[in-house]
Amino acid sequence: MKARTFRLTVLPVLVMAALAGCSLAPKYERPDAPIPVQYPEQFGQAKGASGLKVNVSTADTLASADLGWREFFRDPRLLVLIDTAIKNNRDMRIAVQRVQEARALYGVQQSERFPTIGAGANAQIQRNPESVRTGGPTADSVSRYYQAGIGMTAFELDFFGRVKNLTEAAYQQYLATEQAQRTVHINLVAQVAQAYFTLRTAEQQRVLMQQTLASRENAYSLVRTRLDAGVAGALDLNQAQSQLDTVRADLAGIERVYAQAQNALQLLLGQELPADLPEPAVFGRNQLLAAIPVGLPSDLLIRRPDIIGAEKTLLGANANIGAARAAFFPNISITGLLGFASSSLGGLFSSGNNFWSFSPQLTTPIFSGGISGNLDLAKARKNIAVAQYEKTIQTAFREVADALAGEATYSNQLDALRSLENSASETLKIARMRYENGIDSFLQVRSAEVDLYSAQRLFLQTGLESLLNRVELYKALGGGWVENSVAQAAVQDQGLAPAPVKAY
Repeated sequence: MKARTFRLTVLPVLVMAALAGCSLAPKYERPDAPIPVQYPEQFGQAKGASGLKVNVSTADTLASADLGWREFFRDPRLLVLIDTAIKNNRDMRIAVQRVQEARALYGVQQSERFPTIGAGANAQIQRNPESVRTGGPTADSVSRYYQAGIGMTAFELDFFGRVKNLTEAAYQQYLATEQAQRTVHINLVAQVAQAYFTLRTAEQQRVLMQQTLASRENAYSLVRTRLDAGVAGALDLNQAQSQLDTVRADLAGIERVYAQAQNALQLLLGQELPADLPEPAVFGRNQLLAAIPVGLPSDLLIRRPDIIGAEKTLLGANANIGAARAAFFPNISITGLLGFASSSLGGLFSSGNNFWSFSPQLTTPIFSGGISGNLDLAKARKNIAVAQYEKTIQTAFREVADALAGEATYSNQLDALRSLENSASETLKIARMRYENGIDSFLQVRSAEVDLYSAQRLFLQTGLESLLNRVELYKALGGGWVENSVAQAAVQDQGLAPAPVKAY
């Protein structure tokens, strides 16, 4: 009775002590962010190329990471494409399964913190020769032994937190994988938008080139007529022909860009482009939301999934140091069995056949270079994780700063290009009039046509870049993960957040 009381009292205490083992992991302190506290001042109040106003000096607005992509993007066709990509994209599916994999690995590691208890039975039947029979020659030649019960196999009493820290490392890896999935989601939304805008710009450029081609054909016909009349020379005709061939070559090139943009979209969508897409919005300044909150660089630490994931990896590396340190201390494990034992199967479960066994085991390292090496390895990996975390922060800061630089400059550039296009168009009209009246040679017309065509193409290309820059800013701030601004609506309902910054 005393032995049984001891077993029932001490064993649970040992198990509870093991589950609440101490931790030898270093105290975690978040590394200082190696970035300035403010974005470059010249971008503090920037007005984007399409009237987009950003505020980077305060954190009084809703974070872009909480701004749903259905609110940021305004083209109904683009919204359908993004939704389709999220459902079918293979990279997205892989990212989701990576999370499931990490969750399962965490569950496997967590199970090691609890004892494995199972029921079992075994029998041993053995014939012994007379010379080794316990009862002498007259004893039974066949011995029988039956056993059944509930047992616990080699459960480690985690006094020094080895298993606890390994479980923590697995948990942090699971969290880091979750953040990696969010990063894939954000990148996918941005890539679909970029491919779509490239496709729409190619359509605009194709229209421009077709119109220019028609104009060049008319100019060529005019020069041919003047040549036949003896008014123009062969040089004028050759110049008109070169202008015509240039546009033909550009048109073939833009057809290639258009086809490649379609291919990129199909890859991102994971299927062919749907046939029942809604009508697209007019391509221009209203493709994106006209207000975007930027906040402060410190917001990136809690908003960007890749930064959060890098910190989770750092936390896991920190926990692995604790597990490596615990290996220097004794390892205590227990194996136990509680049940019945008998020499006859029929009387196995009879009273008086109670059986129990308790087998503690203690091992402690005396000399093992591998233990010290594992600790050095864990420390080195933590240092790597710190550097990767800091680099992730620096990369995020640069991406936002670069996008803000674009927002601060694209507006003026597009205004200048719009003015250049107008003046080039007027110059071409005057040059054609002077050529038709015999005042100037066709060289003036050719030069004016080249200038106008270049200005028009550059305007379309710069407009595309300005759109892509705004998408990059939204992505760099951690936007694109949530579908709708649910968090924003909840906060504003409580009167805790001001309205977004308005466009000029």
